[in-house]
Amino acid sequence: MATYKGLKGIISYDAMETIRNTNEWMGASARALASYPAFALIPNPMFKLMSAWGRVTERSFARMVIKPDWEIPPIVSEDGQDHVVYIEPVIERPFGDLVHFRVARRAPMERKVLLVAPMSGHYATLLRTTVTSLLPDCEVYVTDWHNARDIPVSCGKFDIEDYTQYLVDFIRHLGPDVNVIAVCQPAPLSLAATAILAEEDPKSQPKSLILIGGPIDPDAAPTEVTDFGNRITMGELDYLMIQQVGFKYRGAGRMVYPGLAQLTSFIAMNAETHAKAFLDKIFAEARGEGSEGDKHNVFYDEYLAVMDMTAEFYLSTVERIFKGLEIAQNRFSVNGKPVDLGKISDVAIMTVEGANDDISAPGQCVAALRLCTGVPAHRKTQHLEPGAGHYGIFAGRSWRLNIRPLVLDFIDEQLRPGTTGRRRRTYPKPVDQGRINPAEDDGKIAI
Repeated sequence: MATYKGLKGIISYDAMETIRNTNEWMGASARALASYPAFALIPNPMFKLMSAWGRVTERSFARMVIKPDWEIPPIVSEDGQDHVVYIEPVIERPFGDLVHFRVARRAPMERKVLLVAPMSGHYATLLRTTVTSLLPDCEVYVTDWHNARDIPVSCGKFDIEDYTQYLVDFIRHLGPDVNVIAVCQPAPLSLAATAILAEEDPKSQPKSLILIGGPIDPDAAPTEVTDFGNRITMGELDYLMIQQVGFKYRGAGRMVYPGLAQLTSFIAMNAETHAKAFLDKIFAEARGEGSEGDKHNVFYDEYLAVMDMTAEFYLSTVERIFKGLEIAQNRFSVNGKPVDLGKISDVAIMTVEGANDDISAPGQCVAALRLCTGVPAHRKTQHLEPGAGHYGIFAGRSWRLNIRPLVLDFIDEQLRPGTTGRRRRTYPKPVDQGRINPAEDDGKIAI
């Protein structure tokens, strides 16, 4: 039975990859055929449309198996010099690395930030604009998770307990002056990692913990994501979602929740918007108005680049965070040892939510303040951003104009009395921007 299930999983995985590969080939073929010089003599728009469809299709399906580059621009200093940004691994592990964005010829900044990227289908490069916005004022580190399809089975399992232990090790390595910013999915596990340090190694606790749009208590405000988690059983999830990596990749045989399957779910959440975006792009290409760096390419080059998650990580997240509410009810444990969120006492905590967030709705993240009973009230704060959706609160206009200044001010408040952060700036007060442009801020990236 196990052999049959494994064979079925590999066949399903390779079938999805075959479909993707075929569509990429069809796009390339259509582009090449319709661009043949002889067809320029035929005054029929069909060939321009065919070529445009081919270019968009080839690029879209090719991006699904390519890890995007960080492409962080140089940082301009106060004296006008450009400082190149180098991406350097600090800790390398099989399932994820701790990387440092080192700004050349710049002294270390006093604000040290660990940006905990989500592991939920997209690469850490999803936070590219977040990193870019923080670099002028902070020393930035990021958790760079690896694609499960490229990790050999010999490296073992990786579930939410392993993920939490990775965070414990990363925070401990960076020291007590680090400020942790967790975006969406890692928020509950970052809270758990902080609690572990509070009990086992209090001197290694981070200075502050900023939780952005995370499902601390999924039941606090139901969404389509939580409704789906409540409707489906774990057996159904295992049967329908989990497949075995095919022979094309180093992780052949590993059980995963495939990135291509996740992408299908992402697109289905807002199918009409995505269909219109691709039709508009095809017609723009046919009219000669498309460009390499237009908004469509910039967004979808990242959106379509998906990664596989290990089956045990995906299933344990659904079972323990969403169904079992172990973090929400302070019943989480790692390696059989209970994790008491009430042990956190010397860490300032901030939560950020978007009023229009339909992935982690308002109420889910702010629950962290209730759970951290050991943190004094004056070291807790919350912010609800009007008009902002999920993407906007960490990478869109709301982040740039309103949330980022608040986060930096919150970090500055935790600095030692009598000191200031290097290059500390005066930031404008938050303003109500009304409804945010969905094309810029609210692409349906379910993280």
